Amino acid sequence: MKHFRTAALFLAVSALLLASCQKKAAESTGAAYHIGVVTGTVSQSEDDLRGAEELIRRYGAASSGGVIQHITYPDNFMDQQETTITQITTLADDPKMKAIIVNQGIPGTAEAFRRVREKRPDIILLAGEPHEDPAVIQSAATIAVSADFISRGYTIIWAAKQLGADTFVHISFPRHMSYESLGLRRQIFEAACADLGLRFVFVTAPDPTSDVGIAGAQQYILEQTPAWIRQYGQKAAFFCTNDAHTEPLLKMLLVNGGMFVEADLPSPLMGYPGALGIDLTAEAGNFPAILKKVEDAITAQGGAGRFGTWAYSYGFTATAGLGEFARRVIDGEAGINDTAALYAAFGEFTPGARWNGGLYVDATTGVRARNQLLVYMDTYVFGQGYLPTTEQTVPEKYYAIKFQQPR
Repeated sequence: MKHFRTAALFLAVSALLLASCQKKAAESTGAAYHIGVVTGTVSQSEDDLRGAEELIRRYGAASSGGVIQHITYPDNFMDQQETTITQITTLADDPKMKAIIVNQGIPGTAEAFRRVREKRPDIILLAGEPHEDPAVIQSAATIAVSADFISRGYTIIWAAKQLGADTFVHISFPRHMSYESLGLRRQIFEAACADLGLRFVFVTAPDPTSDVGIAGAQQYILEQTPAWIRQYGQKAAFFCTNDAHTEPLLKMLLVNGGMFVEADLPSPLMGYPGALGIDLTAEAGNFPAILKKVEDAITAQGGAGRFGTWAYSYGFTATAGLGEFARRVIDGEAGINDTAALYAAFGEFTPGARWNGGLYVDATTGVRARNQLLVYMDTYVFGQGYLPTTEQTVPEKYYAIKFQQPR
């Protein structure tokens, strides 16, 4: 019996030592660090998620010994902010975590970043397309990157005029209009329309995070767009602030007329594949091929010269570009405050495209932000080619317009 116990003890100790060795071996063969990437789901923001998948393709999933730990926030994130905050904060429990990217930076991102910073000040915190006011996200993020909501307030109207539009229809809802970035851009849209000779129209549609959900919000757009076109005419250019609204809007514009300059977060993948009924599986990740297939389908349906986009997805580029920038900083290839290096990381995913932008300037105080970059790209018109959007000089007066909270 004594020999049996000794043997059993020996086997138990051996098993523990073996498990320990296997764990150490796994750790030694795994990535030296992890980068957390938080995006929406396919239904809310597919392009953002595809950018995370590209990072996993390049650098591997953390669960398989790679670098990228990808999670998604809830579709109804406005009702589940604490869940989102917890999801983001929990990433910091991983001792290998060196950077966290949230794209889009939905409400609650800043609070999650603050909580992460309290326990892990070493982690780089990057926000793509923050929904929270600039001062809020700037106080919490290491760097925030937004589509240039100030310059684009002018350039989108300028582009609509190039297409022959005489009316600009802006579709949104109160939650979005309470965000400084989206609300201020709406004010600039209206001012630019007055200056460039277009009629500005604001229409309200259901919020997809409300009780009607994504399906109800999309059904509303499908039903209302033909009536809007009858009311505002074939020369009306339409714009919506929500990704989920984009596909049904494009579908109805293709059938009924009207124009579409570019999406809120532009991409040839934003709404177009579903609206056109095309399969882009074979072209996945190849944006020149994606652009051509979308363009061919639009031209075949008589939409040439009426629809535009950015040649590359902004949502995809923001996720992938911020992840690439984080990797370069961690690996010592770039400095955290090097704007040129950040542009270069974005350019890794947009070969040949021209970007413009600059640091955010608060219209009220005149103070230039140190850690929020605004970016935009040339508009590509299907069947026509690029408009020289990034070459336009945006009048200084638009940068001085102050955000007014809607009543």
